[in-house]
Amino acid sequence: MATQANSVPHPILVEGLHNRWHPDIPAYASVKPGQVFKVQCVDWTGAQIGNNDFSDDIKNIDLTKIHNLSGPIAVEGAEPGDCLVVDILDVTPFEKMPWGYTGIFELENGGGLFAREFNSKAAKAIWDFKGIYATSRHIPGVRFAGVSHPGLIGTAPSAELLAIWNERERGLIAQDPSAVPALAFAPETKGAYIGQDLDPAVEKKIKSEGARTIPGREHGGNCDIKNLSRGSRCYFPVFIEGANLSVGDLHFSQGDMSFCGAIEMAGIITLSTSIIKGGVEKFALKQPIFLPSPVDPMYSAKLIFEGISVDYHGDGKQYNMDATVAYKQAALNTIAYLMKVYLLLSAAPVESHVGAIVDSPNACVTLALPLGIFEHASIDILPKEEGLKKLDFGQCAIRSDGVV
Repeated sequence: MATQANSVPHPILVEGLHNRWHPDIPAYASVKPGQVFKVQCVDWTGAQIGNNDFSDDIKNIDLTKIHNLSGPIAVEGAEPGDCLVVDILDVTPFEKMPWGYTGIFELENGGGLFAREFNSKAAKAIWDFKGIYATSRHIPGVRFAGVSHPGLIGTAPSAELLAIWNERERGLIAQDPSAVPALAFAPETKGAYIGQDLDPAVEKKIKSEGARTIPGREHGGNCDIKNLSRGSRCYFPVFIEGANLSVGDLHFSQGDMSFCGAIEMAGIITLSTSIIKGGVEKFALKQPIFLPSPVDPMYSAKLIFEGISVDYHGDGKQYNMDATVAYKQAALNTIAYLMKVYLLLSAAPVESHVGAIVDSPNACVTLALPLGIFEHASIDILPKEEGLKKLDFGQCAIRSDGVV
């Protein structure tokens, strides 16, 4: 029988938001190893994107304010050199917000993997959640099960590690300061947010030194690994006392091909932690190790597109064993085949694999599109002698001025 004594809810840790990495940001809360706890997360932009039918909010997004993370959360007993083990027990949207979005950035504001190829303009799709399934009024004819996960989770850096990050990333920026999209993002006081009242001198130091949350690094961070869902286990190196874990950027679903982080959402993540003393040395833990979720949608039938290290969608240049070029070619082959479905490819459970990286000069990368995500029987994307049937299912949300 359920009674008050044996029905104690797991604590919910809220607020404590920050959008920079810095060891001097105090822990907002602390937990004991083995304790199950829930963390409420806003979407990565801090609610800059609305559930509407225009993409002006994507066009005008303030990227100095990202990512909005919940934490830091100290784990009692964690010390530098330890391994923090984090179990992801559940990831769900807020009941009052059963929707998310996928977007494409403007070339001049955020860009993306194919920003130059398409001179990208802001566009987005709103997705409605019904249990484990997602559908969109902006991409009709598609329905698929999501694998919800945190796009961003990691421990706080030490002062020494933070200095290394800033030095090496400033060096990269210096190679081409005017690159679009930018090669990296240096510390920026504009938009910096700590979420706690601190001594003004400490706050100024954090905002001027704090690392941007955009890339993944040695501590974890923004890795966007779609299989870190329910049942996943993460092994993070600990750099400061308490580890100071932060999490956010929740995704309802994501493919291996992403322009604006898949289906972004606000929600709740349930976690539990443990500590392996001296784990950094025991496991040569230079970066996190991840155990994928045992839960995965069963889309066995897939259409697979190949790409090699030749920029045949651009200037035709031959590259030597460049898997990034090969990946882009596989993705562009998919886009060319399906004609402007890159919002779908960002959100759906698309899988990319390195097929071969031994036969110089061409690395081979594949991108697999699951056939089962197409809801209507009239949609058949398999190659046929008569070619592909062109179907019009409407338009994604674009800028209010009509520019695409």
